[in-house]
Amino acid sequence: MNLRIAIFDDNNNIRDSISLLLKTEKDFEVVGSFAHVLDCVEEIKKCKPDVILMDIEMPGMTGIEAVKTIRKEFPHVQVLMQTVFEDDDRVFESICSGASGYILKNSLNTRLIDFIKELQYGGSPMSPSIARKVLTKMQQIPEHVRPEATPDYHLTPREKEVLACVVNGLSYKMVADQLFISYETVRSHVKKIYEKLHVASLTEVVHKAMKERIV
Repeated sequence: MNLRIAIFDDNNNIRDSISLLLKTEKDFEVVGSFAHVLDCVEEIKKCKPDVILMDIEMPGMTGIEAVKTIRKEFPHVQVLMQTVFEDDDRVFESICSGASGYILKNSLNTRLIDFIKELQYGGSPMSPSIARKVLTKMQQIPEHVRPEATPDYHLTPREKEVLACVVNGLSYKMVADQLFISYETVRSHVKKIYEKLHVASLTEVVHKAMKERIV
């Protein structure tokens, strides 16, 4: 079954370019292309996407506001934010609003397909510079709101290594290369990490790992 993808971007040329790129993958199907998010709930109901590519800067309603609505109405839909900006506050707000990943527009041609495939397997891909900003923001959480002791989630040493890598923004392939294990082994470890940390996405993993100082 094809992965159904909808695009929300106010730039027609970017939408067209993304559509052409995605059509090079036989398992991808572009089911919607929209210039604003004001009617996003109705449009999503009609086209039923599995993944949404969402521009952060949209007319009338921002992509961040749209993500909040989408996550509430369609919790199963993965949302990959895209932007030319690396503004710390907007990046962090997007992630906290429920975005499944975050990619810079200058990486669309080279990394978009890999990022979408990572979403398919339960990952939460971020451009490395974005991941670093999320980490920096998490490290600024006041001490009084952090737990005094790290809960024991019974992660194995290897699972902690994998967790540290993904928290630092490495893709599954990069984790596999760095730890000299297979891509499928990385996926297996991440699945177990999800189960042990009681989370449903890698965005939650990053948040929990930093907040509770697991790695």
